[in-house]
Amino acid sequence: MTEVVVHIYDVTNSGSEKTNNTILQINRFFKDGIGLGGIFHSAIQVHGDDEWSFGYCEQGTGVFSCPSTKNPMYTYREKIVLGKTDCTIFMVNQILRELSREWPGHTYDLLSKNCNHFCDVLCDKLGVPKLPGWVNRFAHAGDTALEVAGNTAMRVKQAKTELVSASKVAYRFLSNITSNVTNGSPQRPGTVSSSSENGNLRLQGSWFKGLLNTAKPSTSTEMEEKDEDANHAAVPNHQRKQSRDSVSIHPTAFG
Repeated sequence: MTEVVVHIYDVTNSGSEKTNNTILQINRFFKDGIGLGGIFHSAIQVHGDDEWSFGYCEQGTGVFSCPSTKNPMYTYREKIVLGKTDCTIFMVNQILRELSREWPGHTYDLLSKNCNHFCDVLCDKLGVPKLPGWVNRFAHAGDTALEVAGNTAMRVKQAKTELVSASKVAYRFLSNITSNVTNGSPQRPGTVSSSSENGNLRLQGSWFKGLLNTAKPSTSTEMEEKDEDANHAAVPNHQRKQSRDSVSIHPTAFG
């Protein structure tokens, strides 16, 4: 039986001292203060002095190793013993070779396929518990938020399309009524015709034309442009400036 250890780092590879300090403050508050989570890098150590993890690269595998607790890109935080594995060193090497093929560096994704996800998969193959929930909680929350936002946007767009289609049908319906009224549609048997009724029909025809001119349906593109203009106008100037000045997080913020 061999001990399996996960090493946790604070992510401080943004290239900006201000950003790195901000991340450290976030981790101190959300993890050390209230135990919720933070922005962390993780790596697994088993059979030997090296730790194994996953990161972004344009070509080749994203799986890599370095001396345990010595990753120069991040600030070391702590280690957690996850359990013991029955896997021999030969079996571990075989697992790592398979994962190296399955985890190319270009597939790295900050929210759905980062270093913490890799460590969870490796732990599962080693037969030990996965990482504590707080290690990757921010990524899971961000992924869920993006999914909800994407679904909401799709539903709003679909609703707009249905609204435009319905308004076009109504417009054509009213157009046909107006045409029949103004052109004098044939009277049904048993109806009474009089000059006063003809006058009423002409009046109704004018009223329908006015209604159509003011209620002609917009296209979905026009509706989207109006929404964008309204949203832009609703954002105060100071919030726009804050958005431009906001701190960006490195693409490999979770390893």
